[in-house]
Amino acid sequence: MSQANKTWPSNEARASQPNLGSDVVARAEAALQTLAGQFARWLQDEIDKLDAARDRVAAEGMAGEAGDIFYTHAHDLKGLGGTYGFPIVTRMAGSLCALVEDPGRRPGVALALIDSHIEAIKTMVREDIREELHPKGGAIAAALENQVHTAR
Repeated sequence: MSQANKTWPSNEARASQPNLGSDVVARAEAALQTLAGQFARWLQDEIDKLDAARDRVAAEGMAGEAGDIFYTHAHDLKGLGGTYGFPIVTRMAGSLCALVEDPGRRPGVALALIDSHIEAIKTMVREDIREELHPKGGAIAAALENQVHTAR
C-alpha cells in the first residue's frame, strides 16, 4: 500500500490511546523481576517433564503417544528457555526438536543422542550457562546440532 493510501489515526484517536508513562514501565519491570525469581523453578519443572517423557520413551519407544508427548515437552522447553533467561537451553531444545519432530523418523532416533541433549540442557542450568556465545555452551550446542544433522 502506498503512503498516500494509508489512513492515519486522527489526533483525537491518538489522544484516546493510553500513554505508558515511565511509572507504568517501571512497575511492569519490577513485576517481571519478582517473577524472575520463579524462573529457575519453572525451568526445572519443564526439564523434569522432559525427563519423565524420556523415561516413557525408553519404556514404550518413540512411536505413538510417547514420542508425541516427548516432542511436546522438548518444544515447550524450546519456547521457554529464552523466556526464563537461558537462550542456550532454547537452542539445545531446538536441536532436540529437530531430531524428533518427524513422527515417521522417531523410532530410528538413538536414545543416546536424546540423552545427550537432555544432559546438556541440565548442565547449562546447573552451571548457570545462559548465553549461546558462552564458549562451553556454544561448543556443546554446535556438537549436538552437528550430530542431529548427521542423524537426519
